[in-house]
Amino acid sequence: MSEANINLSDPAAVLTLLGPQDQYARLIREHFGVAITHRDGKLKIIGEEEAVRRATQLLEELQQRSETAGQLTLEDVEHALGGAQNRSGALATTTAGHADKTASRIHLPHQQRSVHPKSEGQSLYVETMRRSDVTLCRGPAGSGKTYLAVALAVESLKRQLLRKIVLVRPAVEAGENLGFLPGDLQAKLNPYMRPLLDALNDMLDFDQVKYLMENDVIEVIPLAYMRGRTLNDAFIILDEAQNTTSAQMKMFLTRMGEGSKIVVTGDDTQVDLPAGIVSGLRDAWQRLQGISGIGFVSLQTRDIVRHALVQKIVAAYEKSPQTSRGNQTSSLQDDHSHTHQAEGPVAE
Repeated sequence: MSEANINLSDPAAVLTLLGPQDQYARLIREHFGVAITHRDGKLKIIGEEEAVRRATQLLEELQQRSETAGQLTLEDVEHALGGAQNRSGALATTTAGHADKTASRIHLPHQQRSVHPKSEGQSLYVETMRRSDVTLCRGPAGSGKTYLAVALAVESLKRQLLRKIVLVRPAVEAGENLGFLPGDLQAKLNPYMRPLLDALNDMLDFDQVKYLMENDVIEVIPLAYMRGRTLNDAFIILDEAQNTTSAQMKMFLTRMGEGSKIVVTGDDTQVDLPAGIVSGLRDAWQRLQGISGIGFVSLQTRDIVRHALVQKIVAAYEKSPQTSRGNQTSSLQDDHSHTHQAEGPVAE
């Protein structure tokens, strides 16, 4: 067992650091598996040597933040815990499930709301997006691919980690030809971009979304309009990527500028491309393996968080005999297990 002490001259600083009714102290105890006591302006941390070292370092960081900002919030503590986990690469505690959820929680500006991953796969997805400059995620409908990516983009904008959010989608119809749609360009594109806008409106007030879009802080555009651009300090999300061609995927990925992050999402069992055309998502998944800084996550049926029947519906279709069209993507379903790669393996 090891022990460390932190001296706090101001008794009020102890209360601030430990939180209301020791709320912050409990989170830190559970995360690191240490004991924390306080008496006469002194904090004592007891536990395994490495856990004590990390907990002490985090408490000192929180102390500095409290002195600088004049306060300490639950959000500050949770994000500090998430950063501590990323630095260590592993958890020195038996409450790994609790710590993973804490680190993966996404905080939104809308009424202090946060988004919580609801499965192990979703937690892995969020952690991968945080760590990787480029993340490729595939999975069934309702597994949170788009929603979690948009939530993390909004959080990053809130924390001023970037200047812009760019939401991109290929304008490919799902097995139907709708013909010429009435209205201007925005009206024609709206049906294709609606899922991204729905996620966005769920996380920000309508007036906020309108203001940010009018000021080009949030941009929702079709994939075809990405050619020739370079996007710096941006969070760029490509949705429905299974409906891109290999050339389109290459074009999209090479738009990435300094300080930007890219997330590519898609369901490779729902390809709406003409027969004989290889999905850009499938091609990129195979081609980009082994490149440092690119993460890969496959979500499964158990990660679906829509209506309970959606899981059963997806499972039923997966068990059904494949049509000739479905055979083009069946090989991708065989390896739909959670995978991740970013700066070397993160999850075994």
